[in-house]
Amino acid sequence: MKLRLDENWTTNNNGYPLFDENVEKYLGVLPTPAQAEKADKPFYCFIHYGMNTATGREWGNAAEKVDDFDVKKFKPKQWIKAIKASGATGVILTAKHHDGFCMWATGTTDFNVMNSALNQDVVWAVKEACENENMDFGIYLSPWDMHEKTYATEQYNDFFCRQLTELLTKYGDIFEVWFDGAKGADAKAFHYDWERYYKLVKTLQPNTNIAICGPDIRWVGNEQGKARRSEYCVVPEYLTVAETVEKNSQSAEDKSVGAMPKSSDEDLGSRELLSKHEYLKWYPAEVDVSIRKGWFYPGHGQVKSVKKLFNIYLNSVGNNSFLLLNVPPSKRGVIVRKDKLRLKKLGERINSIYANPVLSQNFDELKKETDGYVEFNFDSEKALKYAILREDITKGQRIEKFDLYLMKNTEKYKRAYSGTVVGMRKIIPVKGKYVAALLVVRRSRGTPCFKEIGFYE
Repeated sequence: MKLRLDENWTTNNNGYPLFDENVEKYLGVLPTPAQAEKADKPFYCFIHYGMNTATGREWGNAAEKVDDFDVKKFKPKQWIKAIKASGATGVILTAKHHDGFCMWATGTTDFNVMNSALNQDVVWAVKEACENENMDFGIYLSPWDMHEKTYATEQYNDFFCRQLTELLTKYGDIFEVWFDGAKGADAKAFHYDWERYYKLVKTLQPNTNIAICGPDIRWVGNEQGKARRSEYCVVPEYLTVAETVEKNSQSAEDKSVGAMPKSSDEDLGSRELLSKHEYLKWYPAEVDVSIRKGWFYPGHGQVKSVKKLFNIYLNSVGNNSFLLLNVPPSKRGVIVRKDKLRLKKLGERINSIYANPVLSQNFDELKKETDGYVEFNFDSEKALKYAILREDITKGQRIEKFDLYLMKNTEKYKRAYSGTVVGMRKIIPVKGKYVAALLVVRRSRGTPCFKEIGFYE
């Protein structure tokens, strides 16, 4: 095999400019401090728990009453301990789903958990359980509300902001606020005042990230745990509103050229695509997927295998994305044994990735004179399992194409992996015993800049 080491970012850059006006523009798109901090905590869990837990539905039907939430007890400490064992660093709790039933002591409506048989502030209890386990705490608040009579009037925006204010001022630091734009087919047409919501969140919780219908974290485009082969963080700014407009709508004001991208499109960040858009944004993807087929327990009873969950982790966290894994407690108020065991074994698999480092280096910016490719010699033959690449994203997302070669005792390199973007983290599974490795960055937007190049047994 010809390694073609002379074909790299320092020479022909795979046929693309290393620096030009467009590249300078792309490199000027950087994460906020909150986004950069979140990159070090890429895996966290959803907890769907509420009226649907009691009724056994996925969505409400607008006919629920407080008494329908007949749950008598719940064990939030058990939830958080089980989730922590998975390797997750935080949880996002459904404070209110589409049925409008509020899981906290709210002054905005009587349709809340304090008037139910449970009579406990679930949001507070979960927040305390997170604090006890040093886990981050976030909230999901559904804009669509089947129960609230002011819905679809301007008064509802006031109502929703009062709910947001309660959640963002009474429960400590919130690491992520999760909005979605889901509505039933028969829901009344109504424009949510998104900009008002965002401004309120950033005023009350300036260090939080707003996800999905929001300016900080985007939806990956599916709920199957799949990310793209090339999952860019620098994308057209229009995607920040893509989930808030009507399906296939092209009516949003935007000075970009060409058709508006959708969250499900395969290409969201290539040079060819970005060149058609005037406004760009650092907007990383979040992969949201449930451990079960559905979002609320029992979720059709099908629980994903540990192998499936681990592959989702590699395809999300290991592919420049965040992972939000939903774990629904049962009506008995616990995460059931099967789910708990899957979480524990998932955590063991994740921990095994980083358990035995062979070599890890921080190169910062590579040098054009000497770093067209980078070689690593191990102190002895190593049974490698993973190679991990991380860019220094505070300097932008740069790498677009690379090859990884590994050498056995034959003293010949063989290509182990050919990849595209790196970004926050690229985890590459490998097999075999090797004595050396060689990384060739074939194409980059400006000088490649690594936070880590590491190899693990």
